Amino acid sequence: MSARRRGILLVVSAPSGGGKTTLVKSAMSAEPSLQLSVSCTTRQPREGEVDGVDYRFVSQQSFRDFLTEGEFVESAEVFDHAYATPRTPLDAAIAEGRDMLLDVDIQGARSLKRAYPKDAVGIFVMPPSAAALESRLRARGTDDEAQIARRLSRVREEITAAREVGVYDYLIVNDDRERAAADLLSIVRAERCRQGRLSPPELE
Repeated sequence: MSARRRGILLVVSAPSGGGKTTLVKSAMSAEPSLQLSVSCTTRQPREGEVDGVDYRFVSQQSFRDFLTEGEFVESAEVFDHAYATPRTPLDAAIAEGRDMLLDVDIQGARSLKRAYPKDAVGIFVMPPSAAALESRLRARGTDDEAQIARRLSRVREEITAAREVGVYDYLIVNDDRERAAADLLSIVRAERCRQGRLSPPELE
């Protein structure tokens, strides 16, 4: 005998270099039933990225077509590139009781919480300090000095927005990778048991 429930959209955000991608991968490794929402983007793949796995890499025209057709639940321009979350896979996951992780920025989190107020759970991942964040950005080796400066300048604005009422339900400080990953898994497991999300079985 088991309870039936709707799927959960676990919306994870962080400043660039905050470590959310690593935490999301860790959660998926520990909980194989979790699925990753694959965003669309107009930027070019980075080394090692796979189309359809890391992102769906699309042309500017294809992106505009999807936008016009209403296929995106949220979209944003970030550092001269467009990103968006397809709606259809989310609707299917909720209906089928599957849980999805979404790696999005603050603007995307706002849109997802508006579109799915009962099913989206906002989680903000913070770096332990500005110095630690800068070190992580430099260690990635994917941005030049100008891009690093732009990303760092946004951190204070992003952290302020993370306190906005109604967007983020949880805050994780990523000062220790294993502990932060455990915190994320605890949130996933607690949300699966939330009253109102489950349809209890009939007792015989």
